[in-house]
Amino acid sequence: MSVSQHLVDLAASGDIGTLVNGLSPDWGPFGQLGTTGRTVIQALMAGVVLVLLGRAILGAVHLKVGEGQHDVAQVSKGKKEIAGSLVGAFVVASIGTIFTIVYGMGI
Repeated sequence: MSVSQHLVDLAASGDIGTLVNGLSPDWGPFGQLGTTGRTVIQALMAGVVLVLLGRAILGAVHLKVGEGQHDVAQVSKGKKEIAGSLVGAFVVASIGTIFTIVYGMGI
């Protein structure tokens, strides 16, 4: 089964939790929160990831426009935006795991 078919199957289930399972911290320090607190954290994390991915797309546009106009500064700006946004998205998506590791080391 291809990745796109798998995503379509997950989306067809109608449960957003199946799509953003990595963005739902419910272990370690997050286990003490109530369901409302967990939902707020999930929404914030998902929103930040979407904004960062949108910024990466904007960086790709800067990159393409800079290449078309032979503008080295624009290309450099696009590369920096893409790299920064994707690193940020990775960090936010894995922050639940990072907190769990730090929390576990403190116990």
